[in-house]
Amino acid sequence: MTDALTGPGDGTRAVRAGLPDPVKHEPTLPGPVFAAHYHLPGEVTGPYAYGRDENPTWTRLERAIGELEAPGQDGVETLVFASGMAAISAVLFSQLCAGDAVVLPSDGYQVLPLIREQLEAYGIEVRTAPTGGDAQLEVLDGAKLLWLETPSNPGLDVCDIRRLVAAARARGCLVAVDNTLATPLGQRPLELGTDFSVASGTKQLTGHGDILLGYVTGGDASAMAAVRRWRKIVGAIPGPMEAWLAHRSIATLQLRVDRQNATALALAEALRGRDEVTGLRYPGLPDDPSYKIASQQMRRYGCVVSFALPTRARAERFLVALRLVDEATSFGGVRSTAERRGRWGGDAVGEGFIRFSAGAEDPQDLVADVLRALDESAR
Repeated sequence: MTDALTGPGDGTRAVRAGLPDPVKHEPTLPGPVFAAHYHLPGEVTGPYAYGRDENPTWTRLERAIGELEAPGQDGVETLVFASGMAAISAVLFSQLCAGDAVVLPSDGYQVLPLIREQLEAYGIEVRTAPTGGDAQLEVLDGAKLLWLETPSNPGLDVCDIRRLVAAARARGCLVAVDNTLATPLGQRPLELGTDFSVASGTKQLTGHGDILLGYVTGGDASAMAAVRRWRKIVGAIPGPMEAWLAHRSIATLQLRVDRQNATALALAEALRGRDEVTGLRYPGLPDDPSYKIASQQMRRYGCVVSFALPTRARAERFLVALRLVDEATSFGGVRSTAERRGRWGGDAVGEGFIRFSAGAEDPQDLVADVLRALDESAR
């Protein structure tokens, strides 16, 4: 449905995003362009010169993501990368230099400690604080960049983006948000005032567990030029086939997100009645600590539910007993996945902590499978 104020709905926008103008006898979404170089006689002009710099398949995907992350906003640019970590690294290492300070979440993605080591090796001061309670405000003074991850992975805490952006602006500090868990249909950081929205397209954006992809969307031309330069230097580019598959997958994003979000809420509600489940978190539960702030800045609450079982052994028995859920890392796919997150190290979680990603299965089937696995694992 189209609204005079908001424009096309999410489903309409997703299925049309980034498509070229129709040409008779041409496909709606042209196939991937495989090219290391292009015909380039004379002076170097035009958009495509060398395959590490640009590719028409990337261009269409970048337009599609930009239309979802910042619909109707002029001057917004999106750049795609080989993975989510490539996109995260591009922002951090293109915007910071020796002597700068950056604020990272202490409860964010488990690879951030490795990033911290590399930043510190380059002479960049790294400060950390938890996502919940907007605790990063306490260490913001003098920082060049504030990095937010909201909802946080895997704990699902939420911070007030508008409040943190206002504080950062007052201090001349850039703000980036890792929008992986929310997706552009759940949250639009640039509309909340941030400089960058960064995400792993590996997860729910593409949703089939078969693509590694990342992207950066930003509205400041100078900052994005630095990100583009970093991509050129490092060469962290996606293959054209991955980019084409990602664009194709975006067409079903709204269908997948709505189904998975509804299922995640149904699962969270079912888990509330289980005595062995503790630490249950889902931002869409009205009694969740993140619900109030999430409801002010999110349009959908995500497909991930987290909770804990009493012991590592109980968690492992539960995972083995599941029939409709794959024991795997990552999240956001059409097939439900779950894992005992503590097996990786790096996350401040207990041995029985479970990160559960709701897929596109029938909600009643998935909930029944989880409850049955909980019963079996108790024996």
